[in-house]
Amino acid sequence: MNIFVAKLNYDTQEADLESSFAEFGAVDSAKIIMDKFTGRSKGFGFVEMPNDDEAQNAINALNDTEMDGRTIVVKKAEPRESRDSRGGGNRGGGFNSRY
Repeated sequence: MNIFVAKLNYDTQEADLESSFAEFGAVDSAKIIMDKFTGRSKGFGFVEMPNDDEAQNAINALNDTEMDGRTIVVKKAEPRESRDSRGGGNRGGGFNSRY
């Protein structure tokens, strides 16, 4: 299961994230998303756990808990294509057939 972790401290390291989740079972990967321009953490990341039951236990136990001084949000990650679409349509720019 892919797990989304938000509101991370900008100083939290991937190893810290992995060790927190490893208490609940095997962790395939832990990735903190970095800003490609500044190289600084964006404050969120993903943890991949092969066992869905262990992953759900980690979500239940770690959501709304403190890590590195910040209260984190932990939930099942949704695939990009199934997330609520925030795009599409005309946003006031581009071609508009009424003109």
